[in-house]
Amino acid sequence: MSRTRENKVKVLEATTAVFKNKGMKFTMDDIAKELSMSKKTIYTIFRDKEELLYSMVEYAFDKIKESEQEVLDNQEIGTAEKLRQILNVLPDGYRDLDFRQLFALRDKYPKIYAKIELRLENGWDSTIRLMEQGIEEGVFRPFNIVVFKTAYEATIEQFFVRNVLIANNIEYAEALDELVSMLVDGIMVKKRGIGWQKSRK
Repeated sequence: MSRTRENKVKVLEATTAVFKNKGMKFTMDDIAKELSMSKKTIYTIFRDKEELLYSMVEYAFDKIKESEQEVLDNQEIGTAEKLRQILNVLPDGYRDLDFRQLFALRDKYPKIYAKIELRLENGWDSTIRLMEQGIEEGVFRPFNIVVFKTAYEATIEQFFVRNVLIANNIEYAEALDELVSMLVDGIMVKKRGIGWQKSRK
């Protein structure tokens, strides 16, 4: 890793740590204090708070994709569990991050919000193949993957752009767990009596 890249990662990791405590109200001074680095040095890496937030979102989604690949490569868990973990993935250091604070991005930082939308909508190829595999294996009932994907994306978007989680004192990780359980349980082959049988089509 180059020195420039290393410094950038250090700032992004520090921003994540500060964001945990202060949410969107963090300042560049907070980042400098966290790093024991001058604010002037940080400005040589990121020109302003908006660019820093944009890069933090990119970094977070890259980490999520890395964690997703680890799940896909895990041969010790079945298709259904892989789908649960992929949809619910939050890398180490991110599970206690207050993603609820991101609802403010839509108005204040529309460019960053657009990036979140784009990252949510793309990168589904492996997950879709996993769902198709589950149907073929008889683990999942035949279901409309487009509707499933849309329901997941739309709900996550609402978590970000509305105050619903904060207003109801629900943590983002808790809400994500509940969403994934409802969606995946809804496509599982139903258990009736002894053994497993496919639901009626």
